[in-house]
Amino acid sequence: MNLGNMPFVAAALLILLGIYAVLFKRNLIKIVLGISLVETGVNLLLVTLGYRTDGIAPIFTLAPRAGPMVLPTPQALTLTSIVIGLATTALLLSFVVWIHRHYGTLDVRKIKELRG
Repeated sequence: MNLGNMPFVAAALLILLGIYAVLFKRNLIKIVLGISLVETGVNLLLVTLGYRTDGIAPIFTLAPRAGPMVLPTPQALTLTSIVIGLATTALLLSFVVWIHRHYGTLDVRKIKELRG
C-alpha cells in the first residue's frame, strides 16, 4: 500500500468505526462518541483533500508564485466543522444527561420500553 494513501485509509476507518458505533451500540454516550468519530473522519478527509505535495501555506505574502500552494478552502471548512462539531457534541451530551436524569438509564432499549 502506498503511504500517500494512509490519510484516506485512516479517514475511512474513523468514519466506518463511527457508523458502527452509531448503528450497533446501545449506550447513548457510545452513540455520541460514534458521531464524534464520523466528524473527525470527515475533517481528516477534508484536510487530506486540500493537501498538496511540497505545497506552501497560502498565508505567506512573499511566497514564490511558481510553487504549489496548499488549498485554504478545505482548511477553513475544517475549522468551521470543528466548531460546529464541538457545539453538536455538547448539545448531544446535554441531552444524554437529561435523559439519564429523566429515565435513570442510558440504554436505548430500556428508554424505548419506558415510553409506554
